[in-house]
Amino acid sequence: MKKLTKQSLFELLSNRFQTEKKLSQIPSPALLHDGQKAAKKIAWAIKNRKKITLIGDYDVDGVSSSAIMVEFFRLIPYKLDVIIPNRFRDGYGLSPKILERVDADLIITVDNGITAIEAAQICKDRGIELIITDHHTPSAQLPDAYAIVNPKLPECNYPFKEICGAEVAWLLLGLVKKELQLNINMKEFLDILAIAIIADIMPLIDINRTIVKEGLKQLQISKRPSSIIMRDFINKSTLNSEDIAFNIAPRLNSAGRLSDATLALEFFNAKTTYEAYDRFEELCKLNDERKEIEAQTTQAAIEQVNEDDLVIVVAGEGWHEGVVGIVASRLVDKFSKPAIVLSINGNTAKGSARSLGEVDIFSLIDQNREFLEKFGGHKMAAGLSLEVKNITPFKEALNKSAQEIPSAAFVPKHSITGMLSTTELDFELLEILEKFEPYGEANPRPTFYFQEVEVVSIKLLGKDKSHSKIEIRENLYGQHLELIAFRNVFEMPQNKKLSCSYKVAKNEFQGRVSLQLLVDKIY
Repeated sequence: MKKLTKQSLFELLSNRFQTEKKLSQIPSPALLHDGQKAAKKIAWAIKNRKKITLIGDYDVDGVSSSAIMVEFFRLIPYKLDVIIPNRFRDGYGLSPKILERVDADLIITVDNGITAIEAAQICKDRGIELIITDHHTPSAQLPDAYAIVNPKLPECNYPFKEICGAEVAWLLLGLVKKELQLNINMKEFLDILAIAIIADIMPLIDINRTIVKEGLKQLQISKRPSSIIMRDFINKSTLNSEDIAFNIAPRLNSAGRLSDATLALEFFNAKTTYEAYDRFEELCKLNDERKEIEAQTTQAAIEQVNEDDLVIVVAGEGWHEGVVGIVASRLVDKFSKPAIVLSINGNTAKGSARSLGEVDIFSLIDQNREFLEKFGGHKMAAGLSLEVKNITPFKEALNKSAQEIPSAAFVPKHSITGMLSTTELDFELLEILEKFEPYGEANPRPTFYFQEVEVVSIKLLGKDKSHSKIEIRENLYGQHLELIAFRNVFEMPQNKKLSCSYKVAKNEFQGRVSLQLLVDKIY
């Protein structure tokens, strides 16, 4: 294990980024395939008073994309009808079912649509123009739409491909602004955009890093009622990507998972802080409910896992559709393997896949698509549905395909950075770590390692006593430090020794700033 000092850590982190982009260096949206064509059509529809309907998605990226579109159209101002599909009633994205309640001349999708073959044909038959904006991996067959704006299309020349649905929508609106010669500051949407990038686990490199950095600054000063409520809730002098990932994104996601994502959209687009606060309260209640359902489902899923499988596939009757994605992530964390969690309802199973390391779960599923009714997604995550009778053959075929993948691909990217002496754990270290924010996908927060440190005492925290505060010292004369282990009831080891990985974070409470050591994994 590599021993680190603050200086060597600084050098190591510096090597992650050769250059930092500025907002002015974000590549032109005109490079997006069909970008100009789509923008001209939207501008034409607005000038000719055509009916425009937006179809979003129920996750944070889809809701954020929709919120940016709604606000942009408000600023024109121009009427925009918005439908965010309900996970339980409508299923995912632009579908024939959704089109039954659409009366429009032009439909724009955000964060969905790349697999909407049937729905696109219905639009054509009804004389509805269709513009698809998406970032998910396209299949060989594309929908027959007026325009498809997706950086992952082979013919798209946009230089950075790993952008989320909200970024695609935002870039397209930049072209619409130009077409209509509007005086709208596109920087005003960066707070919502940053939330989408973080929540959709986009790599925090290149333009994503730039947008998230600037977006978090914007969140700090934005007068948007939802942004005011979010920063009051986090209650810190500076916001970071983990505040969004762990405190905001789960609450926004809970609406689509358990109820209807329109609630999250209403929160983003609230016109007063009173309205935003009211919606946020509802989101917090739903998130508490989600946590309970998730814990029960995770336990049931763990009991089904065959540890000999390379890819975990588990299914349960009546498991809540809204939490299967999170449960899949929990299984990935616990077993260090890709996981697919399915909810069985009658003869159909619907669920979510999550991956790790370099395993391309989309490609793996695609190789075995004959067992599925439908699926979509990208390298690290996917959604799918299949008949119950096909679950076992699909699982067997998937694991057979996975045998072709090199074992190195299954190693989680977030490995341990090194070991720090406890004397290095101070505010100077915190300053070094803050220099390389924002942390997230492709720029993980450094993880350190304690080997055989002495456990002095343990206290259980939280109303259900499900978290542990572990007091440790490196040696007999070392300073006492506290580790926090969330969702972990840690008992005193017989030898009173502990080996664990941990992260260093800043803790702010009632105006006091302290160093917080968060347990990553206990060995």
